[in-house]
Amino acid sequence: MAVSTSIEPFLTAAGRPVSTPLSDVRAISRQMVVHFIENVVPCGTLPGEALDGDITTVTRICLELTRSMLDGRDLPGRVERVQAAAADWAREGIPIDTIHHAVYEGFKLGFDLIITNVTNHDHDTMVGVVRRLMDAQDMITAAVSAAYVRELRAVVSEHHTAVHTLTSALLGGQNTATMARECGIEIDTEYHVMALELPPHAKESEPGLNAKIVARRKLRRVQAELADRCDGKALSLLSVDGGTLLLPASEFAGADLDDLVTRLSAAAQVPLRAVVTTAAPTEIPRAAEEVHELIEIVHRLGGPSKVYRPRELAFEYQLTRPGPARDYLSSVLDSLEPHPELMQTLEVYLATNMQRARTARKMFIHTNTVDYRLKRITQMTGFDLNDITGLCYLRAALLIRAHRSTKTVEVPEDPGTRAS
Repeated sequence: MAVSTSIEPFLTAAGRPVSTPLSDVRAISRQMVVHFIENVVPCGTLPGEALDGDITTVTRICLELTRSMLDGRDLPGRVERVQAAAADWAREGIPIDTIHHAVYEGFKLGFDLIITNVTNHDHDTMVGVVRRLMDAQDMITAAVSAAYVRELRAVVSEHHTAVHTLTSALLGGQNTATMARECGIEIDTEYHVMALELPPHAKESEPGLNAKIVARRKLRRVQAELADRCDGKALSLLSVDGGTLLLPASEFAGADLDDLVTRLSAAAQVPLRAVVTTAAPTEIPRAAEEVHELIEIVHRLGGPSKVYRPRELAFEYQLTRPGPARDYLSSVLDSLEPHPELMQTLEVYLATNMQRARTARKMFIHTNTVDYRLKRITQMTGFDLNDITGLCYLRAALLIRAHRSTKTVEVPEDPGTRAS
């Protein structure tokens, strides 16, 4: 960023240039760095060579720039030096608030030096001094911020590319040892492999709003929460509809996963569903395929927002496997096809754990109507919902129908009720 400063009138106080107290820039630079160590706490954790070298040098450059502006002179190239230093600090992970606080402390110390010999007759001059100091601080702060953010974006982009490459390699079953070293990411002995479903946000269907922008914002909120909660340890491939997370098993316990999905749901502002299993790096491709099959089953059944484990979906999974049993069960509900109100009543009745009153409330009908429809279902299918065998057959048939349907059958969600 090329910055030019206009030449200002020369400012004097007590018969000498106001910049005189700042003449010994090397001594004052060292004094300022000591001041930073004592007053800007994070600077105390920096290595000694950084304080003695780079930071002291940049402090001197800022001091020279400020002194030239007080004298109405232009020093080309100084802003670019400050920007280069800010970019280095971004890569080293020095917080930007620490840098800005150090700049503020430096200007405060410099101002105290300038006003040491000021008299009551120098009021007008001091107004000019304050304005030029503010201009100098604005220039330095803007230069630092622009360079820092630009470099930080580059660092984040590099890390994102490395994570994306490594995650793709793990999911593809490739040899990742060399790649991990190049990316600077250590491979764990085991990973929690999680399939994540991101439902559409309510605003994605609102007229007048761009659905793609709303969806991308939802995804960015999830990614930001993931970065915050996992501290860069999560490997992810996510889209606006969901995706795959690989979480090091040594870093995350089972309970952590439930809490993580709860927090991601809050960030996304939609109820997330997830299926997770644990696998060694070489088994990740198979595990990923399994959890994505299971999340599809949960999606089709409209299960509640939570983290599912494969053992919880063993019954549902087995019923969706090809075979004569599935073919027979899939035909059990054929007689209800011409009667969508009966099919819907069956779905809601099972989703509400077979409670007639709740079924009636959800469907806005009378309980007597529910009873009548349940009797019709029994008559038409030959399976009695009041009998355990009939109940199991009808539930299994509904599950298979939901899995095989080209359209998703959304059973009304009921907290505390399992998808099966």
